Amino acid sequence: MGIGRGSVEGGRLLGMSFRMVRQVGFGVVAAAFAGGVGGQEPSAPADDAPKTTIQVQSQLVFVPTTVEAGKDILYELKASQFVVEDNGIPQKVRLDEDDESARPLSLVVAVQCSRSAVAEWDKLRGLPTMIDAITGDAPAEVAVIQFGTGEDLMTGFTRDVTVRDQALAKVAPCDDGGDNIFDAVDYANTLLEAHHATGRRAVLLISETRDHGSETKAETVIHELGRSNTVVDAVAFSPGRDEVVDDLHYGGGGGILSLLVMAVEAARKNAPKEFARMSGGEYINFATQKGFDKGMDTLSNHVHDFYMLSFVPRFPANMAGSAQAAPGLHKIVVKIPDYPKATVRHRESYWANAPGDDVTAKPQ
Repeated sequence: MGIGRGSVEGGRLLGMSFRMVRQVGFGVVAAAFAGGVGGQEPSAPADDAPKTTIQVQSQLVFVPTTVEAGKDILYELKASQFVVEDNGIPQKVRLDEDDESARPLSLVVAVQCSRSAVAEWDKLRGLPTMIDAITGDAPAEVAVIQFGTGEDLMTGFTRDVTVRDQALAKVAPCDDGGDNIFDAVDYANTLLEAHHATGRRAVLLISETRDHGSETKAETVIHELGRSNTVVDAVAFSPGRDEVVDDLHYGGGGGILSLLVMAVEAARKNAPKEFARMSGGEYINFATQKGFDKGMDTLSNHVHDFYMLSFVPRFPANMAGSAQAAPGLHKIVVKIPDYPKATVRHRESYWANAPGDDVTAKPQ
């Protein structure tokens, strides 16, 4: 059964509960599930039993990266050819060399049904075929939502293409004055976390460029995307000219606060573009049917031709002897010294976990 917006298990209530869980730390949740499997009550520790604090020591950061030389995509690069910097500090890089078909994909398709979406609807009729191109040969499960002021879950995650297409067919223009992009992306990311997606996690966002009326703050979405490894691929409609994979790069400034402020301001100006940029996804802006088709073709090609880099943040030890990343928003830079003129698109930021995610447990 799908997760409904108004149910206790799902919707906005689920989103709120998951934000609370994220603040406590997933280690606590894991310990709770481990103790309660099979309906058994976990035994209470003796008052005088010694306790050991287990501290989360690492955070694995995924960095999807596409490399182009001119109009050609560069293939067969090795991990040793990539230089990944976290706030200017080089990191030890790992490259996932598994075939794409071995990496399952959990995808949430989020389609705006309100405001100017009504005028763009005819351009979206080929969406099922385009989603097939995006998922490719990988094992894929897809959920579909439409949104205006609120979110409507058309289907929960399904591997059945027929069920998926039936849900897409139910998506229709709605008489709604809202365009709650922040709420919709937060909801989509919450669905992925509630589903415990273990492979690639992605959101295909089809919407206007500016948020109108969300309860969720831009800072919250930036934080949750930054810590979840969810990629947002965005297709935005607006009166402007068609733009395919139009990159936005920060300029000037420094430090965590200025990075976050710039990210928030960018999200307020163009939410789909900023969420795609920071998560390592693609951004397409279209005004014509030709622009939409060209953009989706580019998206379907790029989504399969990427390197999945990853690293565990490590920094010079501080006064307390810790080499962990400072909590907050971090800037990622990817370089390929062997190809200094190559165009490198990659995830540009992540959110480092706070060191307070501790679990108290009895010693083994």
